[in-house]
Amino acid sequence: MTELAAQQFTVTRADLVRYAGASGDFNPIHWSERVATSVGLPGVIAHGMLTLALAARAVEEWAGGADRIVEFGAKFTKPVVVPDDDRGVVVEVTGSVSAEDDDRRTIAVKVTCEGVGVLGAMKAVVRA
Repeated sequence: MTELAAQQFTVTRADLVRYAGASGDFNPIHWSERVATSVGLPGVIAHGMLTLALAARAVEEWAGGADRIVEFGAKFTKPVVVPDDDRGVVVEVTGSVSAEDDDRRTIAVKVTCEGVGVLGAMKAVVRA
């Protein structure tokens, strides 16, 4: 099994603001501690699609370009809590080639934050 180089991405509250503007997702759980905790979250959380995009960025780099990605998907399993400081939180993406044939590779992708998996049933298929 081929292990792929781990990639780390820092997510800050400023990143959440930028992502909200780009995506149009202004849900206050992504910027208001008061609202996030009032609905039972541990704090302000990153957009799930932002977390998925970080995983996609890692797969794109491993594959050698976005045009090489054939299939990509995951389930959102745990939120990424983003502290209100300048350091943010680190999301780590690791992967290994779990299957190979003549023209495609399946990559088992693992996305964690502070040692906890945040995306599940993660699968990526890329052109070899």
